[in-house]
Amino acid sequence: MNKTIFVISGGVMDDLRFLYDEIRSVGDPVIICADGAAQRLKELDIVPDFIVGDMDSVDEDTLRYFETKGSRIIRHPADKDETDTQLALECAFEMNPDGIRIFGALGGRVDHMLANISLLVLCAKRGIDARIIDKQCELFVIDDLCVIDGKEGETVSLLPLSSKVSGIQLEGFRYPLTDAVMEIGVPYGISNRLIGTRGTISVKSGYLLVIRQFGI
Repeated sequence: MNKTIFVISGGVMDDLRFLYDEIRSVGDPVIICADGAAQRLKELDIVPDFIVGDMDSVDEDTLRYFETKGSRIIRHPADKDETDTQLALECAFEMNPDGIRIFGALGGRVDHMLANISLLVLCAKRGIDARIIDKQCELFVIDDLCVIDGKEGETVSLLPLSSKVSGIQLEGFRYPLTDAVMEIGVPYGISNRLIGTRGTISVKSGYLLVIRQFGI
């Protein structure tokens, strides 16, 4: 059985209904909240399986409420190297998931947003299909091959997350590539578009960030 885990981070999330619908669309997924994200689940009347972090952004009443509902609280010291979102991901790794969907990881503080995006490499190194998702887009990292089934004209941007990504091949895009290289500081992979309903991206080495805008 495919096991997809939802990780809820503490970034900007303007449309909680979107999160609610995403959770319900897969039935009853394992849900891990990073610290203060638990407040959002309380608003949605959804009980997370785990709440992970140093608990500096969630009140004790909320933690007690979820404990009575069966949530497991995993506390970490405030003086730590990992972000709360990384700790939530490491909790997910212990369950050997087939996929991880991360919400609330964009917007707000730029440093947190960039840190969350960089965590996709941690997932790719473990061979886990991990995606940051919000209402407008999804982000994921590849180090081999992926196929995008979307809409004609849909925008897909590519950025290297390692110093160099080599052997990039794009098929089904307005701007195709063959054995191309992308390096940090030369962002020429922005705003490509699907010419049909399917595009293929492959790389030979490195970690390539794919940013897919929903719709056109």
